[in-house]
Amino acid sequence: MKVMYDKVTLIGLGLIASSMGHAMKKIGLANEIVGFSQTKETREISLDIGFVDSVAETIEEAVAGADLIVLSVPVGAMAEVAKKIGPKLKLGATITDVGSVKKSVIDMVKPHIPAGVHFIPGHPLAGTEQSGPKSGFPELFKNRWCILTPLENCDEEARNKLEKYWEALGANVEFMDAEHHDLVLAVTSHAPHLIAYTMVGVADDLGRITDKEVINFSAAGFRDFTRIAASDPTMWRDVFLNNKEATLEILGRFTEELFDLQRAIRRGDGDQLFEYFDRTRAIRRSIIDAGQDTEAANFGRGSVDE
Repeated sequence: MKVMYDKVTLIGLGLIASSMGHAMKKIGLANEIVGFSQTKETREISLDIGFVDSVAETIEEAVAGADLIVLSVPVGAMAEVAKKIGPKLKLGATITDVGSVKKSVIDMVKPHIPAGVHFIPGHPLAGTEQSGPKSGFPELFKNRWCILTPLENCDEEARNKLEKYWEALGANVEFMDAEHHDLVLAVTSHAPHLIAYTMVGVADDLGRITDKEVINFSAAGFRDFTRIAASDPTMWRDVFLNNKEATLEILGRFTEELFDLQRAIRRGDGDQLFEYFDRTRAIRRSIIDAGQDTEAANFGRGSVDE
């Protein structure tokens, strides 16, 4: 694989950025990878692990001369970061992000991007419940989707190059309008995370009454809720605050469906319950057929002894 960007700067050195760094190193997509984090310890760990070639002491130093800049910071920090780096961006550079909300990110970042710099928002739909520079691995994006939401009048060459870059990392690329992205992600990610946080919170309250029996006798369903609920709290706080309208719309629909199921259970309407569960079961089959999960037992994960 030939070099696609001479200098790549990763701002924020958590799971996504470290995985990008590892993947770029593995296939040789950049001549130089520079990292920046506000935390000195994170910078030192990242350099020691080796998914960056160097780390910068200041964010302005990090982006100087960079051909591709990746914003991998919480959504709530995007505006401040963009304001700092805007005047230092190289003419012709491409700047993208990995945030799971797009409209708010565009509103925060776009005003600070100078003419001649290509801002192409992005969102790789890949991740784990782990965070930090030690959590990354080069295969994270393999056969996952990366959604790009180019702005109006986006430079075609810069857009095509970024698309090829994500494909080189192993991702499938889809282009989407920012508002549509936010609605889709409210269904597939944001609302499910909030529901998981809520269910784990309820179980925690109950666990105090039942002397931790909820924890000790957790079945697979609850374990998967806890896996989701273990995600980075800063990131998810910012997601909900910045995708408020779409998330509330989906939660409203969820509440209506939940009330309907409650009535079916109260009435003892087994036919309605079976029909509903049979329909939703088909969604699982569609996800497997699309290659986004596996039929392997325990949702594709090995046993705790492995």
